Amino acid sequence: MRLPLKFLAVLLTSLGLLAGGGYAMLTSMTREWFEKDLRLRSQLAVGAARMGLVEAWTNRSGVLAERLTDITRDERIMSAAACSMTGDLVAATDGYLRDFSCRSVLERIQRDVATEIDAWTMTSDLPSGRVQLSGHLVLDDGPPLGFVLLVHDLSFLGRREEATRDLLLLAFFVLALGAALVTLLAAKLAWRGWTRDLQRALSGDAPREFQPLVRDVRALVDRLSREAETRTGPWDPERLRATLLQHLKGERVVILANREPYIHVKTPHGIRVQHPASGLVTALEPVMRACSGVWVAHGGGSADRETVDTRDRVAVPPGEESYLVRRVWLTEEEENGYYYGFSNEGLWPLCHIAHARPIFRADDWKHYVAVNRKFAAAVCEEVDSEDPIILVQDYHFALAPRMIRERLPRATILTFWHIPWPNGERVGICPWREEIISGLLGSSIVGFHTQQHCNNFFDAVDAFMESRIDREAHAVIQGSHRTLVRPYPISIEWPVHWLAGLPPVEECRRSIRQELGLPADALLGVGIDRLDYTKGIEERLQAVDELLTRYPEFRGRFWFAQLAAPSRTKIDRYRELNARVETVANEINEKWQKHGHKPIVLLRSHHEPPAVFRYYRAADLCYVSSLHDGMNLVAKEFVAARDDEKGVLVLSQFTGAARDLTEALVVNPYDFRQASDALAAALNMPVAEQQERMHSMRRLVSEFNVYRWAGRMLVDAAELRRRERMSGRLSSVAPQRTTDGA
Repeated sequence: MRLPLKFLAVLLTSLGLLAGGGYAMLTSMTREWFEKDLRLRSQLAVGAARMGLVEAWTNRSGVLAERLTDITRDERIMSAAACSMTGDLVAATDGYLRDFSCRSVLERIQRDVATEIDAWTMTSDLPSGRVQLSGHLVLDDGPPLGFVLLVHDLSFLGRREEATRDLLLLAFFVLALGAALVTLLAAKLAWRGWTRDLQRALSGDAPREFQPLVRDVRALVDRLSREAETRTGPWDPERLRATLLQHLKGERVVILANREPYIHVKTPHGIRVQHPASGLVTALEPVMRACSGVWVAHGGGSADRETVDTRDRVAVPPGEESYLVRRVWLTEEEENGYYYGFSNEGLWPLCHIAHARPIFRADDWKHYVAVNRKFAAAVCEEVDSEDPIILVQDYHFALAPRMIRERLPRATILTFWHIPWPNGERVGICPWREEIISGLLGSSIVGFHTQQHCNNFFDAVDAFMESRIDREAHAVIQGSHRTLVRPYPISIEWPVHWLAGLPPVEECRRSIRQELGLPADALLGVGIDRLDYTKGIEERLQAVDELLTRYPEFRGRFWFAQLAAPSRTKIDRYRELNARVETVANEINEKWQKHGHKPIVLLRSHHEPPAVFRYYRAADLCYVSSLHDGMNLVAKEFVAARDDEKGVLVLSQFTGAARDLTEALVVNPYDFRQASDALAAALNMPVAEQQERMHSMRRLVSEFNVYRWAGRMLVDAAELRRRERMSGRLSSVAPQRTTDGA
């Protein structure tokens, strides 16, 4: 009942405002009509008395006042006066207003050179009321004898306007009430019919127009019910284990990724374990620790072969041993062609809009196919059922899902593409685009960071593959095989286990400034990246230079520490980038050295996670300037590290993280002026605002963490497998047709 009353009130208010506007317009028009009518009546009155006026005027008799009195017998004419052309009063009726003397009126008419006496009127407000004064020439055969002034009573106009207003408001009220009642009645009838059809649809008897809506509602209810089954608190390793135990019955998960989570390297002091600088490893390693299983990866460490068993496996993490890493060995030729060649000189620049031309070589493609087949075989060796759940990671293994499907047709394969998927036109650059897309469509589910990447993938499938796209179900159908396409925005673990042994924020601030040789009160910004041209490191350093140029108050006070782990050094583009970053850093430091300030601290070496998180905690700001990125977990790591809820995140608009972390200062990294303004705003930001922004971002990262990301994907995969198993059982018991058609 409350909603109809609100609707009625809004409708009546709207029509009332409309009535008010209509009343004002009608009043103005009515006033003009009445005033025009008075002028016409006064002209007729003077015209009718003209002969008598001329005769009395010519004879100079006292009859002229009587003739004027005859004219004022009209109920609207209050008084009249006869004036000579020189402005002298000739005669007037009793009660003529001396405010309108002949001379003053003549002077007023003469000032308005465009107005003739015969067309002149004037409206005036007097204590007795509103009046109108009009002038009319008295003509004989010769020149005008003079002019007559008539004073009209306009008080009747107010009474007529009030009556018009009351009538108009009443009409609008009746109209509004009728319209409201008709609308409410029509809405009620329509709602009753719609809800009746919806109830029929939800009960199974759905009209055709409701079928898409019913599918969406049922899918939403299904997803919400699955989440509610395990909604016992925030997503953490225990909740993920419980979820997988419920949906996967304790089965292990097999992950295929190029990069291994732990690398064994030889050092003068013996074998040491390293953690690679990889967002993929950052995201997936906590998941494997939570749910166990096997991680199949390339064994590239100098001591990797010495640390595996006879089946090329090693238990990790050291001291915990919660899951296995299966290492696959590649020759140098295979690694150069598959990894450095096709993957990182071809697919990487193809998928990133960072102004690098992709290079495609036939030999690289040959190695890419062979290595994908080798890894697919290793995965199949590690499964323990006919329908396992397999997670294929990233662009290194675009062909592997189809290869695994050929050997394990009942497997549930979930492929996650960790980098952007380009638009269809850009995909067309790749000579083997059909093979790449076909390989991915061997998956049960293909996941991307954002819905835009999903849309781009659909466009590429539509352009280059023979298939049917079901956009309602977000699926690609080839024959009897269906591949779902879903957005799964990746995140990091929460809480981050690397923070457990770190000192408090203030201690990190003090120790990092000591290590870098900076003043204790120095303002510090950090950037944490692999040395990759997509990360915008050169642009980041130039933004710092622009900051110092435009904001001199930060000279000698602000330093920027760039931790840059060398990456893909066998590729010319990366070696050139390494040299350019060093050159840019040196040029900026030389420029400001004359002010006693070397603002860029370039640390080009591998840093273990504890060291990285110390820098996060010590910084006043973190600048993530990626030119194009799928997600960028550095931004979320910085947020997770700041349990003091201080510090400011400056974030490129071209990252997936910018869609989640909206409280960051989002910038265009190509616009040095805008970026420098954001850096200055970050350094000047009050602590209260820092805490408000950081608190909001930390709440989001804690809720949408990597365990929730993995849980969503694995539950979707488990649910898909359950349906396929059900479909298989139904097919196996379906009655078979005999050859005679019986």
